[in-house]
Amino acid sequence: PPVMLVELLFQAACVSLFLSSGQGRVYPARKKPASFAVERRRVGPHVCFPGSGSGCCPGWMLSPGTGKCTLPLCSFGCGGGSCIAPNLCMCPDGEQGITCPEPLGTCGEYGCDLSCNHGGCQEVARVCPVGFSMAETANGVRCTDINECQSAACEGTCVNTEGGFACECGAGRELSADRRSCRDMDECQATPCQHRCENSVGSYRCSCRPGYHLHGNRHSCV
Repeated sequence: PPVMLVELLFQAACVSLFLSSGQGRVYPARKKPASFAVERRRVGPHVCFPGSGSGCCPGWMLSPGTGKCTLPLCSFGCGGGSCIAPNLCMCPDGEQGITCPEPLGTCGEYGCDLSCNHGGCQEVARVCPVGFSMAETANGVRCTDINECQSAACEGTCVNTEGGFACECGAGRELSADRRSCRDMDECQATPCQHRCENSVGSYRCSCRPGYHLHGNRHSCV
């Protein structure tokens, strides 16, 4: 009997140890911080932590419409194409690449400048206002007025203006609708004569009705 009692006590101790050890292995599940989950739902895909102020991964930026990181960036610009993924452009000819080739002559006779913004960089035409030419100087680009009268087709006199030119006609003539050629001005429309007026090229002549003669001033009738 003492031996059996010892065995029973030993078994009871083992069961107690097993139960206590099993209970010690039960842990409550850990919850993710609420702030992380909320931030993830608010920003959307392509989010990197830690990141810049927007939290977007490199190559992505916040879309103004949704506030999510769904707007791709193409660092080299896409020209006439569109940015469909980070540094991947869809070009007008259907080809894809890190940038799209610019059509020949896009920048005009003055070449291109590199214009950069949050969406990347692209080449833009360097231009001066109409009627001005561009010149490179030590202080940068200078726009100089072009003297259009050197090539303008004015029938009368050409007057150069800042950024353009104007044609003028002599006495007795006026500009036509094309603003370049001249036509005879009908001075008789201003009724300079007391009785009758006869228009001529660049001038006019007054006359009187029967029974009157022209005054010395060449306009009145006596």
